[in-house]
Amino acid sequence: MTAATARSVAGTDITVAPLEEGDLAAADAVFRLAFGTAVGLREPERFAEGAELVRTRWLADPSCAFKAECRGELVGCAFVTRWGSCALFGPLAVHPERWDSGVGRLLWEARLPLLDRWRISHAALFTRPEPKNVHLYQKFGFWPGFLTALTAKQLDTAPRTAAPWRTFAELSGDARRGVIDDCRRLTDAVYPGLDLEREISTLDLQGIGDTIFVDDDAGLSGFAVCHAGTGSEAGPGACYVKFAAIVAGRGAPRRFERLLDACEEYAAARGLTRLVAGVNTGRHEAYRGLLDRGHRPFALGVAMHRPNEPAYDRPGIYVLDDRR
Repeated sequence: MTAATARSVAGTDITVAPLEEGDLAAADAVFRLAFGTAVGLREPERFAEGAELVRTRWLADPSCAFKAECRGELVGCAFVTRWGSCALFGPLAVHPERWDSGVGRLLWEARLPLLDRWRISHAALFTRPEPKNVHLYQKFGFWPGFLTALTAKQLDTAPRTAAPWRTFAELSGDARRGVIDDCRRLTDAVYPGLDLEREISTLDLQGIGDTIFVDDDAGLSGFAVCHAGTGSEAGPGACYVKFAAIVAGRGAPRRFERLLDACEEYAAARGLTRLVAGVNTGRHEAYRGLLDRGHRPFALGVAMHRPNEPAYDRPGIYVLDDRR
């Protein structure tokens, strides 16, 4: 979709077009107001204060961001993220004064063609498990699966000594290309075509965190894409594991522990005091693993899938993400 082919809601002045850099401040304001209002904050415009999500998603790929306008005023925004064969839908935010006016539907219709264009085999999203939300997303072919837990752990003690780990920032040239290939092989075993190269690269380009790699005798055993502190998707004082995965199979619990040790050590080295990670409860061992390490859920959502299949939300899969 281009500005020249922007779609409109019949009988209204609402149009949808690509989100441009000059729209980011207005889109960020609508995002915070919408989500802050939805969760009942006294000052909804302060939702996720200190964290950046609109700008980071737009910088990752401007072609995946859309806006809704009414007579020149931005009243909604929506994003899609591509992870190889998988797509994540969200966030979608509509100004509270425009709820139930068709804005959300139009933003949905703008994003859906990307699934065919990218040849996506699985799409998913995270939403609050409320009837209105579930009913809306079912209209677009997304069906509810297991709950997703957003968890956090206070890093108020010295982290345990982690196994040796390295970061993407310290690599260059062939080493970077090689480790991205290793990550791609790891995630392809989790779900065919799953690819985190864009997340790894854009995190480095924006300077808002780093990707951690842990190795064993067989090579790469796990990696974690970590946002760090103010200006990232983590927010002040926090390290947010946006995605993490390990080699499955025998020895997986120990590999999972070693990767989480590295994440805690990375966070502590940067003066961060809170480790945040999301996990779908369908990945039972990963969920239990976080709880056993002292992580506690601070919010629950439901994962919704298109088509109606679990993808990698299943036992034996040690993956952390929450699809927000």
